[in-house]
Amino acid sequence: MDTAALLSSSWIFILAFAAVLGDAFLPLIPSGTMVIMAVLKTADLDGAPVLLALGVATASFLGDLLLLRIARHGAPWVQARLDRRPQWAGATSKVQQALETRAARTVIVARFVPAGRTVLDLAMGASANPRRFKRWSALAALLWAAYIVTLGWLNSHWFDTAWLSLAVSCAAATGISASIARLVRRQRQATAA
Repeated sequence: MDTAALLSSSWIFILAFAAVLGDAFLPLIPSGTMVIMAVLKTADLDGAPVLLALGVATASFLGDLLLLRIARHGAPWVQARLDRRPQWAGATSKVQQALETRAARTVIVARFVPAGRTVLDLAMGASANPRRFKRWSALAALLWAAYIVTLGWLNSHWFDTAWLSLAVSCAAATGISASIARLVRRQRQATAA
């Protein structure tokens, strides 16, 4: 491993980790894009994608734990905020119901849906048993990190230019997230019918 090159690229790792940690609180942060940019910047360094994936998974899991802790301590305040936004309150209620019957699938799928992670963490703040959630959250963080780093790494090797690799990777990640969200919505509608 080229330690000097890795250290000179550490700023992009730190930026990616901060984006992933922060998007638990602010789902508008383009954390996937930041991770892909970090992959593209360091794809040729031996071991960098693995280190990046482990760091991203850790940042993702820590973001969940922090938001869960905030949601648990501020449950009345969070509930008052949710009550002002009926769409968020409805989504939180549906997530809580899904966690009762399909915890693993709900936690893992939420990681791949835009803002799903935030809604999930807020829903868990009102839950009586977060221990099971933590286990599935750690697995979901690992799966998402492996997915987004692999997507960036593959595209960095398929295309000759960084901008094309970034564009294709971001388009693919957006398309996959939109498809998962659409499937979740269809399944929810089928269940309601």
